[in-house]
Amino acid sequence: MLSSLALSAVPLLLALQAATVAAIPTISAVGSKFFYENGTQYYLKGIAYQLTPDDPLVDTAQCKRDIVRMAELGTNAIRVYHVDAKADHEGCMTALADAGIYLFVDLDTFNTQIEQTDPHWNQTQFDRFKEVLDEFQKYHNTAGVLVGNEVLTTAEGAPAAPYVLAAARDIKAYRDHKGYREIPVGYSAADIADLRPMLQNYLACSSNSSERLDFYSLNAYEWCGDSSYTVSGYNQLQKNATDYPIPIFFSETGCNTPAPRTFADQSAIFGSEMSNTWSGAIIYEWLEETNDYGLVSYGPSVQNAPATNTLIEDGFTRQGTPTPVSPDFDNLKSQWATLHPTGVVLSDYRKFASAISGIECPASTSGGWSVDPSSPLPTLGQTYKQNGSSTTGTAGNAGRTPTGTGSASGTAIATGKHNTGNAVMVAGSTTERLLTGSILLCTLLGAVAFWL
Repeated sequence: MLSSLALSAVPLLLALQAATVAAIPTISAVGSKFFYENGTQYYLKGIAYQLTPDDPLVDTAQCKRDIVRMAELGTNAIRVYHVDAKADHEGCMTALADAGIYLFVDLDTFNTQIEQTDPHWNQTQFDRFKEVLDEFQKYHNTAGVLVGNEVLTTAEGAPAAPYVLAAARDIKAYRDHKGYREIPVGYSAADIADLRPMLQNYLACSSNSSERLDFYSLNAYEWCGDSSYTVSGYNQLQKNATDYPIPIFFSETGCNTPAPRTFADQSAIFGSEMSNTWSGAIIYEWLEETNDYGLVSYGPSVQNAPATNTLIEDGFTRQGTPTPVSPDFDNLKSQWATLHPTGVVLSDYRKFASAISGIECPASTSGGWSVDPSSPLPTLGQTYKQNGSSTTGTAGNAGRTPTGTGSASGTAIATGKHNTGNAVMVAGSTTERLLTGSILLCTLLGAVAFWL
């Protein structure tokens, strides 16, 4: 009797363990492309999803309602700008994984984002970034993390670029030292002509892989109305990205002037002009607000709502049944339904990727790009001074007052480490963790059998 009870528990325990192993396949960055574990190339068909300023991934019931509509669109990725690292995200992340939807999440908060007006990188910022990574690295459908969103918005903000890279360097070092999966670390840039393509190249040009991004993304709203590949300037974006050594994609797009949005740019991004270079696009945004970028709403605007009503912020309901905004929702659905780039197979691409040469670092110029690529990156605790010098300290980041939950270029919406010399090595490959779990399960099984 005891033996049969013990043996009957084995299949259940093995099934639970197998469920962990057989979870949604992870995404990795190889060369200039993203790949699923089976070697198929991954293209983002994403939505910017920030229902509430603090964290949209804590309401499982709402996530499930929204995911039904996302699946209808053909969505396979969402981008979230701000999360509470201490909250429970299991329900939403599991529901997203079940629908084949991956997460790109920003690591900063309203109080820890890197600012071009006061560039610095300190322990407080690093600690907050680490907390978000600690929380989301455990989910297989976390496809990437971002160390900043539109930090640089003018040519004068160029001195902040090394601080963005310093954050990426330290997060990557922390990720690796903790034994986490190699979740790609990237940045989301504002589409500023004065910074293009210098910033893009600077963040990927280092010969030291630990001091460059794993991916680069762009918030671009150039294709508006009845435009084209050349009229919109997408041909120039493509030219700038040709032979780029890391994955690049649109982290925000979807110009809404003139209305309605037809999303015609998607046919270029996923078509023959750009799909060999770009890895897809994230549409701004899920929720309809004052800026008229939403794909769904939860009812008409509600002005002067009582402060006690937590379901309403800035006059817009943020919970309930998602109703498509017409005709934008259907227009995007129609576009994505016809666009299925196959890309390349990883086994074939590896031969090419190993031969990819680095991109040339942009030279510092008087009155232009002001970053010397040969200068060392800032260290943890370093603050930039206007005279070009830097100091070591722990100055705080004042942050900005958010006027919305996301960040669309041109809409004035605010959204948005680890010292490698002090790294603590933590053993923890996936195999080692599974082995440890197996031993613990077997021990537990034996104890239960003995007790029975």
